Amino acid sequence: MSDGAVLFSTDNEVYFGLNSVGARVWELLPPVCATFDELCTRLSAEYPEVPRHIIETDVKELLSDLSSHKLVAVRAEGQSDQSSATRIPAQAGKA
Repeated sequence: MSDGAVLFSTDNEVYFGLNSVGARVWELLPPVCATFDELCTRLSAEYPEVPRHIIETDVKELLSDLSSHKLVAVRAEGQSDQSSATRIPAQAGKA
């Protein structure tokens, strides 16, 4: 597992730091995991000590933060309140 990552938004020239879990979420974004549920299921398997609702809350918060910096595009899936995200081409580097 990496120590984290640094993303750079070329749109607003902001650096965004990710810890190791945030970097793992980034790695699991589509096309690796197609849905929010699939992403959280993978993380739940990797972090069994963390309750599923905590993972879902934290991932939603991270995706919201990344979206606000235009690093991901979040899309709603059907009628559910769950979402998935697609990486926006940006410069990313390992921390």
